[in-house]
Amino acid sequence: MVSAWATGNGIVLGRVKSEEKSNEIAAIPRLLQLLNVKGCLVTIDAMGCQKHIAEDIQGAGADYLFAVKDNQPTLNVEVATIFEHCRRDRKAFARCPP
Repeated sequence: MVSAWATGNGIVLGRVKSEEKSNEIAAIPRLLQLLNVKGCLVTIDAMGCQKHIAEDIQGAGADYLFAVKDNQPTLNVEVATIFEHCRRDRKAFARCPP
């Protein structure tokens, strides 16, 4: 079962059951299609850190915050590198958050 929570309100906005012999990666896009996430920040744990899910969220007009763990070593290193560059010199790295 994959659920969408409104953390500020403490309520469930929607739920989608994962198909048998499947996982939440397949259910997340179906849940996103049911919700109006435009202007929202969507957070997902490391399992949902997938390119197609990020594209779906951006396509719906929302932003995302994904957890990255060691099971995605290349991405983990890339993210760590970006933050290290930002820490050293924010002006030199265009993707640094404000």
